[in-house]
Amino acid sequence: MKNKIKILPKESNWRKTALFFIAVIIGLGLFMAKESKVISYLSDDPQACVNCHVMTPVYNSWMHSSHRQWAKCNDCHVPHDNVFNKYFFKAKDGLYHASVFTARAEPDVIEMKEASQEVVQNNCIRCHVQLVTQTKYDGYLENHKENRTTRKCWSCHKQVPHGKVHGLLTIKFNVAPLPTDQEETVIPSWLAEKIKK
Repeated sequence: MKNKIKILPKESNWRKTALFFIAVIIGLGLFMAKESKVISYLSDDPQACVNCHVMTPVYNSWMHSSHRQWAKCNDCHVPHDNVFNKYFFKAKDGLYHASVFTARAEPDVIEMKEASQEVVQNNCIRCHVQLVTQTKYDGYLENHKENRTTRKCWSCHKQVPHGKVHGLLTIKFNVAPLPTDQEETVIPSWLAEKIKK
């Protein structure tokens, strides 16, 4: 009985090619994640909302509203029933927004989809439950008592908290401001020199 020696074939180039393409995909993914500031979307910081220039008019109107003192973007626009639902909704909504903005298919005037309307309505009621349920408002509007939680809050309160938000084309050179509640004041160097003199 002779021992047969098996000669293994040379390692094919397909492994090297596959590793190269995997590395390219991972590298591009990391680059895109850094450029799009993906980590910022996990926070509750309103500045994350203006990573997309489309949100600048909405952000600016919120900055000048009374809601700025009490509510951030996520307080109104994501569910608060549990943490998993909150981040699932943020991810689903964020992926939709990212695909629309990447394809340059954003509308001039942004409007909420049905799922977002339900979330915002629930959050309005969550924060303003006493106003919604107090009896002193029963005679103020016709059928107000019966429709307190079924009527959309913004059917009457159209300019809360975003005021008269315009489309992108109606606000030229709209730049997102720095938050006004910062501890340190931002003064341009040329102005600081004038102040010193």
